[in-house]
Amino acid sequence: MPPRHVELGLSDDDVLGMYRAMLLARAVDERMWLMQRAGKIAFIISGQGHEGAQVAMAWPMRRGQDWMAPYYRSIASAMTFGMSAEDIITAHLAKADDVSSGGRQMPGHYGGAPYNLVSLSSPVGTQVLHAVGIAMGAWVRGDDVVTMTQFGEGTSNQGEIHEGMNFAGVHNLPVIFVCENNGYAISVPLDRQVAGGSVAARAAGYGMPGVLVDGGDVLSCYAAAREAHQRASRGEGPTLIEARVVRLTSHSSDDDQRRYRDPAEVDALKERDPIPQFANELRAAGVLSDERDAAIQAEVKAEVNEASKRAEARPEPTPGDAHERVYAEPIPGGGTAVPLSPLADGGH
Repeated sequence: MPPRHVELGLSDDDVLGMYRAMLLARAVDERMWLMQRAGKIAFIISGQGHEGAQVAMAWPMRRGQDWMAPYYRSIASAMTFGMSAEDIITAHLAKADDVSSGGRQMPGHYGGAPYNLVSLSSPVGTQVLHAVGIAMGAWVRGDDVVTMTQFGEGTSNQGEIHEGMNFAGVHNLPVIFVCENNGYAISVPLDRQVAGGSVAARAAGYGMPGVLVDGGDVLSCYAAAREAHQRASRGEGPTLIEARVVRLTSHSSDDDQRRYRDPAEVDALKERDPIPQFANELRAAGVLSDERDAAIQAEVKAEVNEASKRAEARPEPTPGDAHERVYAEPIPGGGTAVPLSPLADGGH
């Protein structure tokens, strides 16, 4: 019987590429934690534990044609869709030529017009509306475009998610909704935030399939995303995929999960880390050897080292550029904000 990846139509190079993408995303994530602790990055929300689902589900998407509206943990998704390690690090350093926003967004707000990545907005869940809007626009124009958006199970309880999925279901739009369920909305466990315990089960109410997958099983995630992409491309409408993943770190660099999670629970998460799980599967399939694994890891380490050096060497934004691409007209006086009302400058 052929290995699972062969049955799915993936080559050995494909799955090795997926494995490398997971390793690279993890290495970038870990480097940014070090940079945050060194005072170079103000804030980070980690994607560690989500890499398997993120890489696998982004893999069927067509670069330069499809669109993605990511969320704040989407390091691996954004990189699989086109962003480089240097792009991600540069965004966190808020450099002047940061592709996501020119240094204007806070860390974790991934985007980039060259990659068809919609810049993330801070209000939780709004990226879902953006993805649905892009799909609606493509449908109106007759373009062959599929959009994908990601969010956490905590976000799934926001009104924007209901509005977006209901609208996509009513209009049969080509959208793939991906809920990356890691069991905690910051410190709130699943049983206190999601009635019934399943996000995928809600799909029936929106007139679309709901698929529940193990987020640590890379090939199952790929299969679910590929089917959803094919359905959308055939004009059969949206799909909601819930991937049960693990959050290996605290919610963010401002959080300490040891205050609300049992240490034994946190230690047990390592057994569900998607990277060693996938490596073991590739070894069993005869695709990955110890020598090849060591070579890939060395390549990834060198790439992250070089990306970090280049990102840190990029120019800093200047105060005079603060209002650029914020107001429609240039600010009179070379960078002094125009008062929004008489009261803003002391008027009555």
